[in-house]
Amino acid sequence: MKLTSRNYLPPLIAALLLFCSAAPVNAVRIKDIATFSGVRDNQLIGYGLVVGLAGTGDKKDSVFTLSSMKNMMDRMGVGVSSKALKIKNVASVMVTARMPVSAKPGTRLDVTVSSVGDATSLVGGVLLQTSLKGVDGKTYSLAQGPLTVGGLSAGGAAASATKNINTVGIIPGGGIVERAIPFEFNQQDSLTLNMRHGDFSTAQQIAERLNQAMGGAFARAVDASSVRMDVPPQYKSNLVPLMASVENLEINPDVAAKVVVDEKTGTVVLGRDVRISRAAVAHGNLQITVKESEQVSQPGPFSQGQTVVSPQTDINMREENRRLMMVEGATLQELVDGLNAIGATPRDLISILRSLQASGSLHAELEVI
Repeated sequence: MKLTSRNYLPPLIAALLLFCSAAPVNAVRIKDIATFSGVRDNQLIGYGLVVGLAGTGDKKDSVFTLSSMKNMMDRMGVGVSSKALKIKNVASVMVTARMPVSAKPGTRLDVTVSSVGDATSLVGGVLLQTSLKGVDGKTYSLAQGPLTVGGLSAGGAAASATKNINTVGIIPGGGIVERAIPFEFNQQDSLTLNMRHGDFSTAQQIAERLNQAMGGAFARAVDASSVRMDVPPQYKSNLVPLMASVENLEINPDVAAKVVVDEKTGTVVLGRDVRISRAAVAHGNLQITVKESEQVSQPGPFSQGQTVVSPQTDINMREENRRLMMVEGATLQELVDGLNAIGATPRDLISILRSLQASGSLHAELEVI
């Protein structure tokens, strides 16, 4: 029977679809945990001027803003002295953007505009044409347009109010690509998958799944963070169908047991594989209150005495009396239930987890951010 174009699928894509349909329920796609080398963004940066501000621009002490304004006026054929320039409606800014490697001339980019002087607000400003350059010093994009600022501020002589940050704004689609990045994507003979979180087990699992789907030894784990894959002959010079199929292949990533603690906010996150050996924990808060006061002793009328100030200190100490609690976690749910039984707050959990790690009962990496 002859297959028509409607019901024919390349063997590799058909195999990948079969594996995806048979993947476990809690599996994730390769595209969610890894990226392809070469498929990346490139950072662009430039220096420009924002005009049209309602008196919220840079002050007279901003020498670089004055110099930039004078140079711009000179290029436009307007001769003016620096002393005659008023820059309260102008702000010097840094303009940044991220340019995908596949961007072509004419592609629109979102740009971010940030004040570098002492301007108080960029609300209502318009960015003048600014060249955005790459790390090689070449201009890849031009940016211009009105700013969108998500903050506001208002104030008077005695008080002021500010919401969010009003010295940073964005211009959606404000950058236009003028030069493409020289990169021939389809001419590659091999691809490298870079994992966002390095793990030898996950890297090996990706390589094995790719080999099973492609029916040959095309992929191999290079290290804990990367998998190298040779391009099959039928996909040479046509990598898009191959990548579209590979990135949707599902696996079960394996990560090391880790507890992440943010002491600034009191946030505690426990990974899926965190375990605690049987341990007895008693945790009680110690609260000490110190109150200072002064006793004033006044002499009698017409006496030769002097006023005496005597300091007085009251100290109150209270310590909670909590019993020992057995804590053991063979699963994450058992671990959570055991810690909740102690009645500890998130701040208390930080101290408890550190003590458990010091005793050797916590079988996980404790990371403080």
